[in-house]
Amino acid sequence: MQHSNLKKTRVAVALLFFSLTLFSFIDIYEVMPEAFTSNIIFLQFVPSVLKFIQVVSLSAAGFLIIVVVTFLLGRIYCSAVCPLGILQDIFTFIARKRIKKKVFFKFKKAYPVVRYGLLGIAILSFIVGTSLIINLLDPYSNAGRIFTYSIKPVFVWGNNVIAGILQGQKIYSLHVIELVHASWTITIYVSLFFVLIAYLSYKRGRLFCNLICPVGTLLGLISKKALVKVRISSESCTKCGKCASACKSECIDLKTQNIDYSRCVACYDCLPVCNDDAIKYTLSSKKKKTQVKVVKGEKTVDRRGAIATLLAITASSTILAQHGHGQGHGHGRGNGGFGNRPPYKLSEREYPVTPPGSKSIERFNSLCTACGLCISACPTNVLQPAVTEYGLVGFMQPHMDYAHAGFCNFDCTRCSDICPTGAILPLSLEEKQLTQLGKAVFVKRNCVVHRDGTDCGACSEHCPTKAVSMVPYRNGLVIPEVNQDLCIGCGACEHPCPVDYPHKAIYIEGNPVHQIAQKPKEEESQHKALDEDFPF
Repeated sequence: MQHSNLKKTRVAVALLFFSLTLFSFIDIYEVMPEAFTSNIIFLQFVPSVLKFIQVVSLSAAGFLIIVVVTFLLGRIYCSAVCPLGILQDIFTFIARKRIKKKVFFKFKKAYPVVRYGLLGIAILSFIVGTSLIINLLDPYSNAGRIFTYSIKPVFVWGNNVIAGILQGQKIYSLHVIELVHASWTITIYVSLFFVLIAYLSYKRGRLFCNLICPVGTLLGLISKKALVKVRISSESCTKCGKCASACKSECIDLKTQNIDYSRCVACYDCLPVCNDDAIKYTLSSKKKKTQVKVVKGEKTVDRRGAIATLLAITASSTILAQHGHGQGHGHGRGNGGFGNRPPYKLSEREYPVTPPGSKSIERFNSLCTACGLCISACPTNVLQPAVTEYGLVGFMQPHMDYAHAGFCNFDCTRCSDICPTGAILPLSLEEKQLTQLGKAVFVKRNCVVHRDGTDCGACSEHCPTKAVSMVPYRNGLVIPEVNQDLCIGCGACEHPCPVDYPHKAIYIEGNPVHQIAQKPKEEESQHKALDEDFPF
């Protein structure tokens, strides 16, 4: 009964963490406060490490709590906190219900070369300043992308269907949400990864966690020395195989009655199935020291190696980032003009535009794990995952997509409030409104005022800082003029420009390093102050 309650408690905690984390990504009505979202993400290992390096504060030290808990109780993070691990458990649970087999799992050998090789590559890439490998392997970021690009679109679609039905009955408790799809490259990649995770967990339980995931491998090194862990009593064990069949980590070897603790995720599934009381979750015995034998095929990794690995992550305060120049979206040729009009000029960015609070492209590329939380939370959908904008090093990291998605709201700081890694640092509203992400560039040749001789002014009307103004042109028309000192690069001018991409008449050229824009001068009042309050 005690072991059964232990498993039920673990399942309840896991479902709570998973539900809250999932909701933070699909919260289309912005019900969850940013502070609450940050508290949920606090214990996610990789984001916590990256943010701790930036702020060096206990407010970002969730990974230290995970390390301590792992040393005490084993890989609790993997079984009850990690959203990707819990997602795998859900598929494993479905498999158990569908496949009626007495022996579901059995002991499988470890692959230390693959496990520790991937861990070493991830740490090395982090030290040299590129987050690409971490982006691809981090369990939290992979789960976040599944939530953002696979689950949220379905959730929004369902909301829109229900909202349409309710509005037909004159009930307006829900409203239609604009659904902006990520590029097909991102959608296909995330969908394939989702299918792969589902298949592996359906067939082999936690294989991804114990073969590919660098966080699981690192915590596995620490959990080998855990004070409290599952132990087999050789005197009581009858080798019935029930525990091994229930072990989703496939780490219980009945032949030697040993457990590979580097792969055990502390799920407690093995405890309630043992009718002989031969397997327990307990401290080591002083009378008979339980020796953790290395499973065949597993190389010995001592505690010093685990600590050295951890220090290699947390002590890397200097991050040397790589970045690729933005490649732009368009590759088409300029369209020929009508009559004697010149052909359109391509409006291609030399540098992509990074979110406010990221400080620079170089810094952003080195810290962002492309989890998609800021993309999911952006109210105008201007943040979209990059494909080639940053080059390979920034694959799936968010960039400001003004032409296809939206613009950056002048009064919004949501992305900087919830970023879990510190890649986007918090900004006050005053700071955000003066942070220059890029500068507007006006292409006169493409402007409809110049080409078609018609009124427009959409860019000037939407500019929140008055960096774009309309000046006299010809035949009574006015044409845009840009004051780049006032521009903050929000894209409110580029997004509504009626000229089709990639020939926008005005576009934002990204700043490799963010700058500070000048404050717009307040217009003087047309009314003169009176000398007396009551002049009559």
